[in-house]
Amino acid sequence: MSEVREKAALAKQAAGIMNRLTTNQKNEALLEMAHALIRHQDSIIEANRIDIERGRANGTSESLLDRLTLTSARVEDIAEGLRQVVRLSDPVGITLESFERPNGLRVDKISVPLGVIGMIYEARPNVTVDAAGLCLKTGNSVVLRGGSAALESNRRIVEVLRGALASTSMPAEALQLIEDPSRASVDEMLKLNGLLDVVIPRGGASLIRNVVENATVPVIETGAGICHTYLDESAQPAMASDIAFNAKVQRPSVCNSMETLLVHEAFAERHLRELADRFLRANVELRGCERTRAIIPEANEVTETDYATEYNDYIMNIHIVSGIDEAMQHIGKYGTMHSECIVTENQEHADQFMQQIDAAAVYHNASTRFTDGFEFGYGAEIGISTQKLHARGPMGLPALTSTKFRIYGSGQIRG
Repeated sequence: MSEVREKAALAKQAAGIMNRLTTNQKNEALLEMAHALIRHQDSIIEANRIDIERGRANGTSESLLDRLTLTSARVEDIAEGLRQVVRLSDPVGITLESFERPNGLRVDKISVPLGVIGMIYEARPNVTVDAAGLCLKTGNSVVLRGGSAALESNRRIVEVLRGALASTSMPAEALQLIEDPSRASVDEMLKLNGLLDVVIPRGGASLIRNVVENATVPVIETGAGICHTYLDESAQPAMASDIAFNAKVQRPSVCNSMETLLVHEAFAERHLRELADRFLRANVELRGCERTRAIIPEANEVTETDYATEYNDYIMNIHIVSGIDEAMQHIGKYGTMHSECIVTENQEHADQFMQQIDAAAVYHNASTRFTDGFEFGYGAEIGISTQKLHARGPMGLPALTSTKFRIYGSGQIRG
């Protein structure tokens, strides 16, 4: 039996126990996991050092190495993330609906765990702990498959977390890590129907596309964010500048950052030069349409491929439009249904944009950078769903649950 199938089977067996745990039992396990991370931080940091040295030898960029690096302070932050999950309400076992039918049957709709969650990700080691904490808090077993860049870190972290569970009511088998770094391990996970109940990919566009196109296990699609900000004719210049700048520059490497700035032609004539200078001073490479380059000669020529690219970098497209209809058409063509924004003082235009734009999060006069579980008050998140079934937008604990109907009778039979 392969590593993937063997560990998924163990997680499946543990799911039956997870389903019976109380909130207190789950919280006690998470707290013990947090304590263990602090107790064993030296060995975790040492394992992380191996990943960093290997990455540097392989030519990994310093910016990515910084994201992968664990320090004592970062381990403490990761442990605090688990403590924050403990403080969140348990979404499992809640009666969502209760009603009685004319024949006397009482029907209760109850929230229950999804079962076994497969998590495939290319990210910092903190995602290993975040995903484990969220899945276990909701009574799910979880099979993690992280990226090869953090393999040693993830291996030691999961070893520490599983060791912590030995003294709790939570079975260690509920937390599994696939250590095979090959693409084959991902491909096998995608077809483990009957062992995995859902797969959640978190990472770049190519990873998500591979999972969506090849999985036979149900998928919750997350992440890819080609986000837009549209500056309408009536937008307040100072507000428009602050929102657009924040959406691109505050943290360009994340999925809710802006990739394309859409600008009403009248607003562009009055304010685009000044706004572009602000981006240029922040070392943002600008790529613009012909009308943009007439105003901003420093901008490079934008291409169709650019409009369809999630840069996650200090690169931004600018496209001048005739009005809100053209802006929405552009978003409909190139957007990924993640986060879209309109900056306007025209309430009719705001209402039209908020109603007609098809995205997980639609903003009026606020930065797309707010699409985040913590910012929405959900606490930690497993990812941001850009699909429509089951969950959409930032996925907190409730998104990791399903429902069950419990029907109580007194001898009724159907005629």
